[in-house]
Amino acid sequence: MKTWNNRAWFMVLPVLALVAFNAVIPLMTVVNYSVQETFGNNVFFFEGVRWYEEVLASPRFHAALSRQFLFTFLILAIEIPLGVAVALAMPRSGPWVSVCLVFMALPLLIPWNVVGAMWNIFALPEIGLLGYSVNALGINYNFTQQPLSAWITVVLMDVWHWTSLVVLLAYAGLRSIPDAYYQAAKIDGASRLAVFRYIQLPKMNRVLTIAVLLRFIDSFMIYTEPFVLTGGGPGNATTFLSIDLVKAALGEFNLGIAAAMSIIYFLMTLLVCWVFYTAMTNYDAER
Repeated sequence: MKTWNNRAWFMVLPVLALVAFNAVIPLMTVVNYSVQETFGNNVFFFEGVRWYEEVLASPRFHAALSRQFLFTFLILAIEIPLGVAVALAMPRSGPWVSVCLVFMALPLLIPWNVVGAMWNIFALPEIGLLGYSVNALGINYNFTQQPLSAWITVVLMDVWHWTSLVVLLAYAGLRSIPDAYYQAAKIDGASRLAVFRYIQLPKMNRVLTIAVLLRFIDSFMIYTEPFVLTGGGPGNATTFLSIDLVKAALGEFNLGIAAAMSIIYFLMTLLVCWVFYTAMTNYDAER
């Protein structure tokens, strides 16, 4: 008869307690606010799904969600191909490998609020190096007043900050490919494009799926960098869903609306994560 060592559960209890404190309890609090109304003094009135109906029917929510999806699409469309291209250009051996890896990791070490502040100064039209140089070329650029300039600046900032993550993941996938594959391709006279299409890209599928998942989650929930850079402006041009959520909760003190938005936001992110997990599981099963 097989015996079970229940003492192992004691090793898991600290982790369960930490997850409950950091995730479950705050989530239940948000769910509680999303179905009730409060006027302070811990007096609540049950509202049912009223806040969810108002959020889903709100043009403001639809506009913020559209901006969020557009930003995420642009980020993925730029950073994934760019990260793979940079990883392919990096050396596979020699002393320059360490130098390249260190330089790639540097942007990831900078705190998010510092990145927003750096780019705010960097892109100012009067004193910023980027803003002054672009205007000196005869291009009218002012991210504090022009929505298109603000969007370009926010996208450039995120590309500078997070492309390194894709580079490091793609480079790890490339380094895991055995040299025998390249030797066989060389014997067959395969071109660089053929090597990439039939050897490197298939071997990087899993790594790139993880990269897309991580970049989707982070770009879909981005808040600090664009808030520090533009504050959601000019107007509401860069007011993403995360920024609009904070404005509703802290600026307008609409706790019910903000809580319902948080739950909808969470469920959308969870759904995409489930889709990626299913795709990765099916891919492994097919192999």
